[in-house]
Formats: sequence, C-alpha cells, structure tokens
Amino acid sequence: MSDYKIQLSERDSPSHWYNIAADLDKPFAAVLGGDGQPATADSLSAIFPDTLIEQEMATERWIEIPEPVRQIYQQWRPTPLHRAHRLEQLLETPAKTYYKNEGCSAAGSHKPNSAVPQAYYNKLAGRTRLTTETGAGQWGSSIAWAGQMFSLEVMIYMVNISYQQKPFRRSMMQTWGGQVVASPSELTAAGRDQLAKDPNTSGSLGIAISEAVEDAASRADSSYTLGSVLNHVLLHQTIIGQEAIKQFEIAGDYPDVIFAPCGGGSNFAGVAFPFLADKAAGKQVELIAVEPSSCPSLTRGHFAYDFGDTAGLTPMMLMYTLGHDFIPPGIHAGGLRYHGTAPQLAQLVERGLISAIAVDQIPTFEAGVLFAKAEGIIPAPESNHAIRAAIDEALRCKESGEQKTIFFNLSGHGHFDMLSYDRYFAGELENFDYPQAAIDEALAGLPQT
Repeated sequence: MSDYKIQLSERDSPSHWYNIAADLDKPFAAVLGGDGQPATADSLSAIFPDTLIEQEMATERWIEIPEPVRQIYQQWRPTPLHRAHRLEQLLETPAKTYYKNEGCSAAGSHKPNSAVPQAYYNKLAGRTRLTTETGAGQWGSSIAWAGQMFSLEVMIYMVNISYQQKPFRRSMMQTWGGQVVASPSELTAAGRDQLAKDPNTSGSLGIAISEAVEDAASRADSSYTLGSVLNHVLLHQTIIGQEAIKQFEIAGDYPDVIFAPCGGGSNFAGVAFPFLADKAAGKQVELIAVEPSSCPSLTRGHFAYDFGDTAGLTPMMLMYTLGHDFIPPGIHAGGLRYHGTAPQLAQLVERGLISAIAVDQIPTFEAGVLFAKAEGIIPAPESNHAIRAAIDEALRCKESGEQKTIFFNLSGHGHFDMLSYDRYFAGELENFDYPQAAIDEALAGLPQT
C-alpha cells in the first residue's frame, strides 16, 4: 500500500506563480470599460494597487512570489496530497483517488493563497483599508486574517443568506478584526437600490461585489479585494497545482482526471492550470469543473461580455454568465453562488481545453458525509461538489474495471458549516434545478458590446 499522504518540505514550495496566459496560442479576450473599449491600467487604479493591475495584465510565464508572502505561506504550505485509501475501500473501486487538502490554512480553505499577497501589495502601496465581498465566508475570513497580518482595516460585505446561515464564519472575521455587514446593506447606493427592489432579498455575490467596489472607489485610503474571478487571483492560486505535480512525481503516479468545485473559478484554476500546461506538453489529463445545478454558469450560461457585479460598476468580461441580475437560490455552498465565471476559465472551456458538469445539492452532501466517514475530514459544502464528481467517477470505474487515477481539490474543511449539515440530516435541504425562464430573463439584461 502506498503512503496515505505525500508531503513536500518548505524548501519545495513554489517560488513563482504560474501565469497560463504565457502558454496560449491565442490571447485571452480584453476586459472592456464602460465605453466598450479595452480597460486600461488607469481605469483600474481607483480600486487596485499598481502591482496587482500589472499581474492582471501580465503575459510572462512566471511571476516571483515576494519573500514576505512566502514566509507567511509557510505557516501552512505546502499542503499535503492524500491518497484516499479508505474511500477507495469503501467504494470497492479499482480507481486510485487522491485529494489536495487545502483546509490546512488558518482560515480553513485555499483562499489565503490570494488574500495574503493582495494584502501585502496593498500595504506596499500605502493603502490602509480593504473592502471585499464574501459568500460562504471563506474569502471574508481569509482577507480578514491577511489584513491582520499587515495591519490593514477590512470591511466585508457578506451575502445576506450566508450571513444568516454561517454565523461562525462571521465570528472568525470579527476575531481577526474584520467588520462584517449583511449584503445588500444600507451603507451603499447599490445596496439601498437592491433593498428598495426587494427588502427580503437573499442577496448575491454580484450585489456584494457592487457594494465593496462602490465603497473602495469612494475612499482614497481603500482598495477593493476579490477572492476569485480576476486573473491575478487565479494566478496566486496556481501554487496548489504546482505542489500537486511535484507530489505526484514523488508518488510515482499521475491523474487521468481532475475535479474541483467551481463558482468564480479560483479554486479550479489553482489546481488545474499547472496541469493544463502539462496537457499542452502532451500529458493526457482531463480537467473538469464542478458547479451547482442551481447556479449553472458554465453548463447553462451564455458566453458573452457581462459585468462582474450586479450594479454594473466593474469592467465587462468575456465569460460564461447567467446575467449580472441573476439571484441564485440560497443553497448552502455559498461560495459557488456567482452569476459568472473567471474569464480565463470560461475562455478555456469555450476552446474545449476544460469541461464542466453540474450536480445537485443533496447528492453533494451525501458525498461529503460518505467522504467524512471514510477519510475523517468534514468537507466544506463547496468541496462536496468535487467529491461528488470524484465518487461518481470511481463508481464508474468499479463498473468498467478501469484503474484510473482520480484527483480532486479539497478546497476547505466544513467545521463552520455544520448548520448546513444539520439541515441535511434533518431532511430540510432540497435540490434546485434553476428554471430556464429565469435564466433567460436574467440574460436579457446583458450589456450590448
């Protein structure tokens, strides 16, 4: 029997982030400003420091990780690659299954991989305050902790339904000094506009982004920080896949198929993009993004330019979108409730280099409980989407006799999501197959470019 976990030393931690834009034969489509023309660095400077804008537009393959960021990374990185022997035995599958455990960070997820460098670059730029949005609370808690590392004030707009569902994530943010409000709020024009339309709205990441962007743009001391979607966020997350490639070399194995949850895209891109470079070099590997059927951006959305937020304050990005007016159901995987997808990820799906599937809510919790019984780790609801897909693949191998190697990203633990598990055990969860008519209505509001 091979090892249960494959560890790297701190000396083996990546020294650079990997930029996939360098290895494409066709460049990514430009981000557009409100005038329909490509956005410039100057147009982004009101809410981002120069270094992050440079990373957003970078074309070089490797971007060095600053030493202060690497030192903080070493508090939890490299993260282990686990062989899921007990899950394999439980499923009676000939497939080998591995997972990268990103729940080792202080915030319990992969999100600090980008929160730390974003806080660092803003500190260097002289900003003293950060604004952001959060769905499940994993990003909000991560940026609150990273802000504490660099003595930055952090203002967090938390999607209302998650604000109610995940009180202990709120407590984490507050413990690290973050200020948290339910979104939409009365603090911004974007929030007040949404509350006027529907005082009982569950909120959405698109609305929360509008509030955070409006807040940052109104104050010279503030920058906006984003936990997913943008190029520089996906860039920072590529340390996950880089580590995994080294760990598979140690294990003497290589994945046939890779699954990761997908909302905005940082989780999936972080694990998949370095393997996509391998694929371009001739390696045979299938990369599959797993999203909720209630928020099916990649599988049922429209490939078009759209705003990243509800109020239309952000530039327009070419992505798969359900329309920036889309308000998803209040599923418990709050980090996946986003109307669009990262432009880089969406354009790679459009080019056929990556595929996507959608899964229902109840089967994801079934998979998470089964995984916890086998492996001991209670996963976050977002991670359960990848686990569901990995288990289904392992069961297909059981039927076919294939000895595939399956790899998925365990993006975070579910210790602060137990109210969601309580509702699952009580039979109070339901599947949401979002009606096509509602999607069509939201898509009717796409901007004309």
